[in-house]
Formats: sequence, C-alpha cells, structure tokens
Amino acid sequence: MPSSSLPIVVIGAGAAGTMAAIFAAGAGAPVLLLERTKDGGRKILISGGGRCNVLPSEMSPSQYFSASSRNSLKKILLSWPLADQRRFFEEEVGIRLALEHESGKLFPESNRARDVRDGLLDLARRRGARLRFGAHVVGIDPPVDGGPWRVRLDGGETVEAAKVVIATGGLSVPQTGSDGTGLRIVRQLGHTLHDTYAALTPLTTEPAVHAHLAGVSLTAHLEAPLERGALSAEGGFLFTHRGYSGPSVLDVSHAAVRARKPAEQPIYARWTEMDAAAWERLLLERSGGTVLGLLRRHLPTRLADTLLAEAEIDEARTLPQLRRDERARLVERLTRYRLPWTGDEGYKKAEVTGGGVPLGEVDPRTQESRVVPGLFLCGEILDCFGPIGGYNFCWAWATGRAAGLGAASNDAVEAG
Repeated sequence: MPSSSLPIVVIGAGAAGTMAAIFAAGAGAPVLLLERTKDGGRKILISGGGRCNVLPSEMSPSQYFSASSRNSLKKILLSWPLADQRRFFEEEVGIRLALEHESGKLFPESNRARDVRDGLLDLARRRGARLRFGAHVVGIDPPVDGGPWRVRLDGGETVEAAKVVIATGGLSVPQTGSDGTGLRIVRQLGHTLHDTYAALTPLTTEPAVHAHLAGVSLTAHLEAPLERGALSAEGGFLFTHRGYSGPSVLDVSHAAVRARKPAEQPIYARWTEMDAAAWERLLLERSGGTVLGLLRRHLPTRLADTLLAEAEIDEARTLPQLRRDERARLVERLTRYRLPWTGDEGYKKAEVTGGGVPLGEVDPRTQESRVVPGLFLCGEILDCFGPIGGYNFCWAWATGRAAGLGAASNDAVEAG
C-alpha cells in the first residue's frame, strides 16, 4: 500500500494528541488516533478539580521552564497566539470560556472538564479522524526502503502509517495512562532526553512538623534562590498532613525536586503581602494589644499561634513589651520563613513532567523530529512546562496543532 493512502497515526488521545488529530484531519489527511485507555483525555478530566482550566487569560514564554533553547520555546508557543486558541475553543469546539477574575484562569462556562474532553474528541471525529481506544502501543518501527511506518500494539498487531505523531505524555499522574512509553520509544529511535523529573508537585517534610496545621490555607509568596536569580511564586498555599501544597508550592517545587537535598535548596515563605519593613512598623506600635492579637488579624489563627511559638514569644506579651530580638525573630518568620521540606510527592501527584526531548531536536514550525523524519512530537514529552493556571494546556494545544498541521502538510507534499 503506498504511503500516501496510509493514515497519519497519532498516539495518545490527551490534550496534545487530540489537537494533533483535529488539525491533521482538518487539513484533509487520513488520521487514526490510538489511545491505550478506554476513553482518553484522563488528565483533561481531572484538571482544575474537574473543571478544566483550559487556558490562562494572559501568557508569556518567559513563564515557561526548559533546559532547551529559549528561542525554540518562544517560536513554538507563539505559533498559535492565546487569543486564537480561545477563539478555537469557543467557535470550533463550541465551548464558551469564562474568566475567573481572582485567578486569571479560563474555564468552560459549564465548569465541566468532561465537556472539554468530549468536545475535542467529537471535533476530531467530525473532521474525519478515526478513534481507537484500548490500543496500547509498545513500539514503532521507522520506514525501511521507502516503506511505511509500523506501529506495534500490545498483543502483536501492527498498524501501518504514513507518518507518526507521538503525544503520549510524560510520567506524571501514571494512573491516567502516562507510563513513559513515549519517552522510551523516542530514545530507541535515536532522540536524546534531558533528565526527567516531577514538576508542579506537592512538597513533603519528615517528620511532619506542621501536621497540626493541616487544612490551613492562605495566599503566600514563595521564593527559591537559584544559582542565577531566584524562582518566585505567589498564590494559594495549603498545609497538608505530609507537607505543603497549593499553586504557590507547586510552582516552585521543581527547584526542590531537582536539588534533592533541602540544604542545597532553601524555600522561603512570606505569609502576607507585607514586607519586613511594614511588619516592623506594625510591631513598633505602642497600643495595648497583644502581639498574638495583631498576628491573628492578618493570618489564620493556627498559623499565627505557631509562628509566635516558634519565635519563642509568650502569647500574652503586648506590643509595648516586645523586645528588639523578639521582634527580629518574629519578622523573619513572617517574611522569610524557611520551609522545612525534605521531599516531594513525585510523579503520582505531579501536574507535569519536567525534562524530556530537547526542543532543538524538533522543527519549531512543524514539530517534526530532526532525528527521524516523518516523526512528530508534541505535548508533555517535550522539554518544557509552565506554571499552574492553564499554561501547560496552552503548550499542549499549540504543539499538538503544529504537529497535526506539520504531519498533514508533509504527507500532502509526498502524496502530490
């Protein structure tokens, strides 16, 4: 069978893979979308607490992390501007998006992640893509002497393809089907990999020194000093029975994960909007109130009590009684509190996988492999991730679209 009559096989019906299938089929190419689970889009379903944070309301390439070329990262992200992505969801998929003003996130008006997953799969079908669930890919054989690609499935079946798009994700949340198969396959095909690691994952502490604060949440500013500059994040912070979670923690967690040793990577918390100077002014007030009473006006009660105790200040001490050394200890705990983290929750609770295929090994316009022509890579398998807030979906949509169009265009050229 000539390759021009064979389908483009897309492996993985997640965010990037489904988008690749939509755009490849929309460009007129025959498409077969293979998915190992029974329904696909599992990460879409669990994202945003079941609401699916489809996109951020604003985006800059500077917000993304990668050990690869920043120029390639920028080209890929800007290939499908944010406004155009939103227009696609609202006009092509038929899902109206609503802005959550306090977070800057865009959710479907229905607040149902299932509507996003189902809408994308339905659009892929309407554009002519064939979907096959329960198809577990175990290997890929590239063309020999002008022949077809051969996609090997668990059980011995082989599917022939004109081109192959790998959108199998990384290693995060393995119960959704992300088991590293794609990473293994691309390495076998000759790609290199930047070391992978859990990113956007909760941090833990052993012993659990703050277990008594489990359930306490607030908005915090975190900072992780790096060799060059510092990584910072501001947002929700949650004390858990095992450590710390929430958007601010997840956004700096990769610094801790990569360091592995707490002594090598401190993470500091500022618990309110006020800096050290502002707290100094408040604590120097000569009112008759207690220090504890002041803290409780600005912090959750249990956290206020804990910080005062850790600063070794009696809860009955009034502001006029506060000594200079006590004030210094308290201000440090309020504005530069060193989190006693010792580990992390790993891939099982990580939002994304850091590391992966270097961006320099794909064409930023088409996502075609520079190592194996006819192979296209998109989504989490690539060495790039963004913060919490729809940024990683933005990456998945952009790379999936580019891969789908690239595969279809390449295929069309050969067929012509």
